[in-house]
Amino acid sequence: MRYIVKFNFPAEAGNSALRDSQFNSKMQQLLSDLKAEAAYFTVVNGRRGGYIVLNLDDASKIPAVAEPLFLWLKAEIEIIPVMLPEDLMKAGPSIESVMKKWG
Repeated sequence: MRYIVKFNFPAEAGNSALRDSQFNSKMQQLLSDLKAEAAYFTVVNGRRGGYIVLNLDDASKIPAVAEPLFLWLKAEIEIIPVMLPEDLMKAGPSIESVMKKWG
């Protein structure tokens, strides 16, 4: 299942991380370990942060995603399940069923 990991971290933790000469290699290693499909870095809720797109086949892998961000960057995270257009097309029959029952 595909997820977007939205994260942001406090200025102090970010300053400390950015002062580390290994910051770039650590971030590359994290993204590699997570098998990130994409990563975007920007301001999130007024703080440094970003979005990482992942495909996880098992919910038991969520801690491996969250913990590095918690421990390294003291980040706040949100893990959001998302669909590709083809996933939405496959969901059509179940959407119709729900609409008939509840709509």
